[in-house]
Amino acid sequence: MPLNLENRLVVALSSRALFDFEAENRLFDPADDRPYMQLQLDRVAVAAEAGIALPLVRKLLAFNDPELPAEQRRVEVVILSRNDPASGLRVFNSAVHHGLGIERGVFTRGRAPWAYLRPLRADLFLSAEPGDVRGALEAGFAGALVFPDSARAAGRHPHEVRIAFDGDAVLFSDEAERVFQAQGLDAFQSHESERADQPLNPGPFKPLLEALHRLRAERGATERMGIRVALVTARSAPAHERAIRTLMHWGVDIDEAMFLGGLDKGEFLAEFEPDFYFDDHPKHVASARLVGPTGHVMAGATNPVEA
Repeated sequence: MPLNLENRLVVALSSRALFDFEAENRLFDPADDRPYMQLQLDRVAVAAEAGIALPLVRKLLAFNDPELPAEQRRVEVVILSRNDPASGLRVFNSAVHHGLGIERGVFTRGRAPWAYLRPLRADLFLSAEPGDVRGALEAGFAGALVFPDSARAAGRHPHEVRIAFDGDAVLFSDEAERVFQAQGLDAFQSHESERADQPLNPGPFKPLLEALHRLRAERGATERMGIRVALVTARSAPAHERAIRTLMHWGVDIDEAMFLGGLDKGEFLAEFEPDFYFDDHPKHVASARLVGPTGHVMAGATNPVEA
C-alpha cells in the first residue's frame, strides 16, 4: 500500500522560505535561468543559511518520533519550489546540514508549483512568490507570502510552537470585513452583534488551525514540544462574541485571544513572540514583520486582485 499523507500536518514551502537564497535570487532571470542554475551547482556543497521559516520547520519536525516508522509521522515538510531539479540538490544538501528530516520535494523549473498542493494534502504553503500564494489561496489552500527580511523568531520558546492568526479573511471568511469596508465600523459592529450566535464561515486557514488542534490532542504526556495558538484581531467588543462562538462551534482550542480594536498589532505580537503570524491586511502585515516572521494572506476584501 502506498504511503498516505492524510491525518498528518503537511507543510509545503518554497526554497526561499526555508533558506536564505536572496543573493542567488538576484541573479535569476525567467528568460534565461542558466546562470542561476550554474551558480547553485557551483555552490551545491555550500549549505545555505537559515531562512525565515526554518525555525518553525525545525520545531514542527520535532513532533516526529525517530523511533517510529515513516507511516507514523505526524508532521511532513515538503519543498515545493520553482527551482530546477539540479538546483534542488543544494536545497536537500542544505536541509541535511541543518538537521532537517525533509525527504520530499517538487521542483518545477520556473513553473507555478501550487497545483501539487492537492496531492500533497498540504495544510500550509509558504512562499516568497506572490503569484504562487494567490494561486494556492484560489485553489482553497492556506497560503501566505513570506518576507525573507522579516525579523526572526525570538527563540525564547525552544519547546513550544507558537502560531498567531488574524481572524477575518484568515481563520474566518471575509464576510464581516466586507461589511466594514462598505459601511464602516458601526455597521460592522451591528452586523456581528445581530449574528453573534451564527458561526462565521471558514477562512483559508481554518484547516491549519484544525491540524494544529489534532497535533496537540495527539501529543504524548511526556512530549517535549508544545503548541500555543493566539487569535490577534482588530475586532473588539461586541464583535468579539461571534469570533469566540465560531471557534467553539468548530471545536478547536486557542490559548490566547487579543481583541485590539484598531491598536497596533506589532507591539502585542512582540510580547507573544510567535514562530509565525498570519494576517490579510497589508497594514498589519507591515507592522508584524518588524517584530517577527509574518505571512501575508493575500485574500479577501483587503487584497483586491489587480486587473
